[in-house]
Amino acid sequence: MSQAQTLLERITYNPLQCGGRPCIRGMRIRVSDVLEMLGAGVSEAEILQDFPDLEREDIWACLRFAAQRIDFPRVVA
Repeated sequence: MSQAQTLLERITYNPLQCGGRPCIRGMRIRVSDVLEMLGAGVSEAEILQDFPDLEREDIWACLRFAAQRIDFPRVVA
């Protein structure tokens, strides 16, 4: 199994939790929240300090998840 696939296993979906949005390892920490923090300039160290249950690999998993979601081909006519 590739490292990217292993990272993506950290992303979970539960229709009864956070409105079915992707979360990290079954916790109520949404992928979108982590991505928004990173986009706002919050450092990885600050995120890990604010969310002690998170691991560095969880942040990487969020980034990998986002990269996969936006990587789609466009057909130009």
